[in-house]
Amino acid sequence: MNVISKKVIEEFIKKYRDTEASLLAWYHEANTKTTIWKTSSDIKKRYSSASFLKENYVIFNIKGNKYRLVTKVAYNSSTVLIKWIGTHAEYSKKKFP
Repeated sequence: MNVISKKVIEEFIKKYRDTEASLLAWYHEANTKTTIWKTSSDIKKRYSSASFLKENYVIFNIKGNKYRLVTKVAYNSSTVLIKWIGTHAEYSKKKFP
């Protein structure tokens, strides 16, 4: 997969240092040529706690669900766009599709 916007992760890590290992591990695992997500089932095999919303939004739990990573996956082009990262409390106040 090709993960777009590592900068969003880097900026978030500056604010929340405790997320560094988890977010970078997710990024390096997802952003490889050997990671191929053709359907939501492919993601679920590796990330069983991932949540799926309409319009191909996928929510990943970070650090035991303390943080949420919101992405939009374009399965046909093998692209993952990082849309937002925040605390679980902040996520609860946001509206995603």
